[in-house]
Parts: sequence; C-alpha cells; structure tokens
Amino acid sequence: MIPQFIDTHHHLWDLENNPYPWLVEPIDHFVGDYSAIRKSWLVSDLQEGAKNVPLIKSVHVQAEWDHNRDPVGETIWLQSVADDPGSRGMPNAIIGFADLSDPDVEATLERHADNANWRGIRHMLNWSDDKVNFRFAESGGLMSDRQWREGFKLIGKFNGSFDLQVWPWQLEEAARLGNDISEVPIILNHTAMPIGRSPGELREWRKGLESLGEAPNVSAKISALGMLDQTWDAESIAPFVLDIIDILGVDRCMFGSNFPVDSLFSDYETVWKAYDEITCDFTDSERAKLFCTNAEKYYRI
Repeated sequence: MIPQFIDTHHHLWDLENNPYPWLVEPIDHFVGDYSAIRKSWLVSDLQEGAKNVPLIKSVHVQAEWDHNRDPVGETIWLQSVADDPGSRGMPNAIIGFADLSDPDVEATLERHADNANWRGIRHMLNWSDDKVNFRFAESGGLMSDRQWREGFKLIGKFNGSFDLQVWPWQLEEAARLGNDISEVPIILNHTAMPIGRSPGELREWRKGLESLGEAPNVSAKISALGMLDQTWDAESIAPFVLDIIDILGVDRCMFGSNFPVDSLFSDYETVWKAYDEITCDFTDSERAKLFCTNAEKYYRI
C-alpha cells in the first residue's frame, strides 16, 4: 500500500492567463514531441490524477515563465492558488525562478520571499557543448562564475534553498559549488538526469553523485525517470532509484512526479505505484522518510 506522500516536483501552468513561451511555441526538446502537454494544467488536474493515491502535500517547481517578464509573477500566482480553499493548500512549497547572474537579483529574491509558500529558486543549468537541445542555461560554467555565485549566496540570506538541475557530466562542478557555499541547501532534481545508458555514462552518473554527496548541504529528488526512459517500468528504473538512495542515503532522498511533463509517458498513479514497488523491502520508517518526512524537512512544509 502506497504510504502518504508529498509530491516534491510538479508544475502547474495556466496558458490562458500566464506567459510560457515554450508551451505556446514548441522548441526542440530532448523529449521529442510534447504537444500533449501544451495546454493548461492546474491544481485540480494534479488532484484528479492523485484521486486514488494518498497525496497530502506538493512542491511546485518553476515552469519556465517567460524570462522577459517578472519571475515573481509566477510565485504570486501560485501563492494565490495555494491560498484558495479548493487547492487544499497546494502547492505547499513554491520554487521560483531568478536569474542569479543579475546584479539586482537580491531585489527579486526579496519579493519572492514576501510570499508565504516560497521556499527557493531553480535556475536550470543543463549544458552540453555539443548538443544544442541539451542546453537549458544561458551558458556553460555558470556554477563557477563569480557573478552567478554571488547571486547564489544571496538565496541563503532569505532562508531559501536551490533546486539544482544538471546533466551527469556537470555533477563534479556542482559538487564544488556545494562544498564552496555550504550555507545554501541544494536539492538535486530528477535523479541527476541519467540520460545515457552506456556503461561509461552510468559510471559517470554514479561517480558524479558520489562527489556531490560529499557536500554537506545536498539532498535529492528521485523524479523524471520516465522523461529519461520513455518506455520505462518499475524494473527499468529500479537501479537508478536504489543507486541514488545507496549513494546519498535514505535521509537525503525523496520522491517526485515531474507531472505534467512525465504524463507524456505514464499516468500519475503508475509513477507512485512504481516507487512503492521498488521500496517494498525498505522499513516503514525508511519509506516514511522517502515518501513524506524528508520533503517536510528539506522544503520546510
């Protein structure tokens, strides 16, 4: 039986009222055709998908609101969603966007922090030198850039955390960031995105996780494995789930759905049944941490 759980990684978008350029005009994305999710997806859709599973809280992660618009607008909208009684308080935590390279980013962070459910920032850092559709950041090497790091440090001033999204080959650089600026909690997104399946690529993923795990301020979300293995089942994703738990420990891992993006590859209930099946031999205490209490700790909800 699936334990009560917190979904630590989902998105909402209202295409009729809010600006999401990548959903209005499709881009060349590594997942391929994502036309099925280019429509509004609201908290009611999240809860409808979860109607047969015990979802109790949720964490919303920034959904690429138009970067030419005020990023705090997304947080303000999400706070209004959470404040509506019909939402049951969801999203209970809001991870917004801020350009950490912006010399004026402190003012943006301060305005995010005015919203009760704001908990941190995600600035997607995925970069590949040779694959254009693997580039989500403005440039490579941002985690080593002096100006970007100054913005990163400011997250801690507002008691925020940083949601880290990178490819496996960027994990060593992320480890240096975590060790150098340990006062900002880092929450790794999407199981460190193991996009490759060759033995060498899997070694790179595991070695990178081991390096990142040495930083004292790192926890991780097990999520988006369907996005990275579009014909997945519980058996195919189990090695990644179990490896990251083995590397980082039960106390530093938690589960997320990455919906509606991962709705391209399965339904919501199937994702949580897979996590339940993979961890069936864990103790009740360990499962409680993975499904619920770690999320409460790291997202302060």
